[in-house]
Amino acid sequence: MNRTTSTALTGLAVTMAVGTAAYMMSGKNMKSQRKALKKNAGKAIRTVGNFIDNVSYMMK
Repeated sequence: MNRTTSTALTGLAVTMAVGTAAYMMSGKNMKSQRKALKKNAGKAIRTVGNFIDNVSYMMK
């Protein structure tokens, strides 16, 4: 194997190891953020729906 290929493969292996470590460290945190985002989005949609219902009631 020539030198540039060996260097490229070493860099690829290091990058994969660092990426895997970062994913493992942030995996649980991302799940909680995703759940919080879904919860807040649901609340916002419900609030907008209530607002539209109230406006339509006032228009009657």
